[in-house]
Amino acid sequence: MRQRENLRRETIKRETEAAVRDSGLHLSPQERAQFESRYIQERRKVEQTLRQQIEAERQKELPSLIQQLKKEFQIDQPARTPATKAAESPNSKR
Repeated sequence: MRQRENLRRETIKRETEAAVRDSGLHLSPQERAQFESRYIQERRKVEQTLRQQIEAERQKELPSLIQQLKKEFQIDQPARTPATKAAESPNSKR
């Protein structure tokens, strides 16, 4: 877990540095720190929005997935009639 967090921080650090570089701005150390802080803040907002969108999309898709799987698994199972259930009941109690 710690390794994953460190990797994430390193990735954000590299991408933040790339954002400063790609901006073409010539910043003082104080301005650079402000830019990096703001970049990270705004990036978090973007990532949160994307997570919410993905979760909303997932929730929309899950009912149809469940229905699809339900159909597939019902086809694979033999039909269970009341007589079959009654015949199996004494054996399952033993």
